[in-house]
Amino acid sequence: MCRWAAYTGAPIFLEEIVSRPGHSLIHQSHCATQCHTAINADGFGIAWYGAKPEPGLFRDVLPAWSDPNLKSLTAQVRSHLFLAHVRASTGTATSRNNCHPFTHGRWSFMHNGQVGGYDAFRRDADMMIPETLYPHRKGATDSEALFLVALAEGLDDDPRGALERAAARFIRLARAKGQGPHLRMTAALSDGQRLYAVRYATDAAAPSLYHRWSDTRHGRAVVSEPLEAEEHGWEEVPPYSFCTFDGETAMVEDFLPCRLAAAA
Repeated sequence: MCRWAAYTGAPIFLEEIVSRPGHSLIHQSHCATQCHTAINADGFGIAWYGAKPEPGLFRDVLPAWSDPNLKSLTAQVRSHLFLAHVRASTGTATSRNNCHPFTHGRWSFMHNGQVGGYDAFRRDADMMIPETLYPHRKGATDSEALFLVALAEGLDDDPRGALERAAARFIRLARAKGQGPHLRMTAALSDGQRLYAVRYATDAAAPSLYHRWSDTRHGRAVVSEPLEAEEHGWEEVPPYSFCTFDGETAMVEDFLPCRLAAAA
């Protein structure tokens, strides 16, 4: 399982989430506490929004704790909205193209979880990506495929519905050709205006997800694990939830792709 953190609000230096807190994302890359493995060393990445609609993107295959470029970048770059991820591979190669976040146009996306038995139906998953989007398929992960299918399902107009429909298609494939758990996921995605997050699983083991509004920063962090052990105010996102974060507003809606998968 991977670990990730996202932020939306008043501009801050990336290091305030990625490297400075006691249980920062870099700390979680070698000392995670709420997943099966404490080590997330198969690469890292950051997507951040600035003056342009499209996000900047920095990814590499080194462990996050050992890359001095990452610490230097996070100490200098300020952003009002960014996604950061440290990867623990569930089977695909450690390569830059397999590192999260993934981007397309103004969208960015990152994922923690798995699609059960993905290797058995990887070709089928690729076939769900339309020809117009397939040139953007750079890696081999289930996460990137899920993102591209969600784009095809209408992410621009209906983020929750598009991701729900895409997840349902992967659940159907996993049931037909893969194995359990058919889908476990926490994901964050953004169009540069709003930050969205989802927590879901087809079993009872949805990966952990929390969020917290900071009056000091005037912004909200959304994270796999709280950034400070003794910090109050972290709210756990319930399973089967899709969250929309816009300013101080946090809207939580049902996220039920199994309902769509069963109806097909």
